[in-house]
Amino acid sequence: MEITDNRLKHMNEVAKRMKDYVIQHSEKFDCKPEDMYILGVLHDIGYAFVDKQEDHAEVAGEVLKAQGYKYWKEVYYHGIPQEDYDSAELRLLNYMDITTDSSGDVVTIEERIEGIKQRYGENSYQAQEAFKMFEMIRRKSI
Repeated sequence: MEITDNRLKHMNEVAKRMKDYVIQHSEKFDCKPEDMYILGVLHDIGYAFVDKQEDHAEVAGEVLKAQGYKYWKEVYYHGIPQEDYDSAELRLLNYMDITTDSSGDVVTIEERIEGIKQRYGENSYQAQEAFKMFEMIRRKSI
């Protein structure tokens, strides 16, 4: 796969929103706003290294781990509904990711899931995982 212009817009918007949220809610986070901006930019870097979309998070996490990147686990686990790993930064990333569409526009979670269904199909892996992520976000606050 590749990182398209739209994907870059998505990554940049997630990054800006993460940075701004940490500035506005600094009491909730033990991280710097610029760290969250960089995490937002890097979260989808795995698209440059994979053939299948569903592999992008894990591959990116492994690449960043090898580089010694502090938030490699957040990249590795983002967008994956799971209970193995959790952090405030991962919850923030997942929320901003699912509320930023594939073109970088801010949307509701419901709108994002609808867009995913339209692109990949009602019963696609992507739509199913997005709905599971929505359920997880409802249970865990940022």
